Amino acid sequence: MKTALVTGASRGLGEALVDALVARGVRVAGVARDAVALERIRARHGAAFVPIAADVGEPGAAARVAGAALGALGSLDLLVHNASTLGPVPLRPLLEVGEDDLLDVLRTNLVGPHALTLRLVGAMALRGAGTVVGISSDAAVEHYPGWGVYGASKAAQDHLFGTLAAEQPDLRFITADPGEMDTTMHAAAIPEADPATLRRPADVARALLDHLDVAGSGRAALEVA
Repeated sequence: MKTALVTGASRGLGEALVDALVARGVRVAGVARDAVALERIRARHGAAFVPIAADVGEPGAAARVAGAALGALGSLDLLVHNASTLGPVPLRPLLEVGEDDLLDVLRTNLVGPHALTLRLVGAMALRGAGTVVGISSDAAVEHYPGWGVYGASKAAQDHLFGTLAAEQPDLRFITADPGEMDTTMHAAAIPEADPATLRRPADVARALLDHLDVAGSGRAALEVA
């Protein structure tokens, strides 16, 4: 693996994945809304990191991100859809979530990633090699009060990836459940959680990359040693 694109790269698991990939000799394009944070990461990694400031949920963003990534990297071996949103916080029951909030979550967690995949996976298919990873959640398969919108978006993502795997057998499509991590998103969702009980993003990033070394298409619950 020589090149990768990671969305949601400015913090949490996304930033940890950038660090872990660069440490393995991979050149990485990182996408996030926070341009200042991306520049901080570029200062740490130099030419090994290409910052792309964008909101993957915005209409038209996929074409710009794909063009910038391919222009900088030439080709892509790994695409990681890590950017995500919970929707309204504090989390609330589904009957209190309006259609605009639902659409916002789907744009970021489902529609935007699919649009970006469409623009990048064709070149992978022509080469007959490439891996696309969607960061999922146990909320995609379990029904937790307050997590309905987020969980629905992740369940839909998992289904799309499963279908892509069936349609493109030469490529790998993986959905990975990282478990509960010490991140800003987790703190927003469950502010009372003790950070000491949560997984560290750097450990999860390492587990994911180790999994990619041996895995085919499918869903993975990442094990962190």
